[in-house]
Amino acid sequence: MAIADLKVREGKVDIVVEVTAKDEPREFEKFGRTGKVCTATIKDDSGEMKLSLWNEQVDKVNVGDKVHIINGYVNEFQGEPQLTTGKFGRLEVVEKGEEVFTEDEKVEEEDLEELDKEKPASEEELTTDEYEEEVEEEVLDK
Repeated sequence: MAIADLKVREGKVDIVVEVTAKDEPREFEKFGRTGKVCTATIKDDSGEMKLSLWNEQVDKVNVGDKVHIINGYVNEFQGEPQLTTGKFGRLEVVEKGEEVFTEDEKVEEEDLEELDKEKPASEEELTTDEYEEEVEEEVLDK
């Protein structure tokens, strides 16, 4: 199956897709029980669409992962088709994506790498802990 071929109210969807984005999870309460839901964007070679992640799926799936939706269902939310595992389907992570950093984390990682390159020879004798403390102070001073 391909994303481009999926239609609203279609069941028995069996597809492997890549997760390209993931919104912040939302908590809800229904029938006196709490749960989590999150919308992700998925793609394959034919296109992209939204995927609903429920409860444990929210923490299981990350951007960059390839997931296999088995016995999924296409519903409609706010006028857009949206894939879900529904009551009878399941989701398996078939390939973990590379670790994804936020922009702030990327900058911090790049700063640490740059400082490491600039380390003077005199600092070579510092213990790892002492050096890490100095690097951290320099990053915070920027």
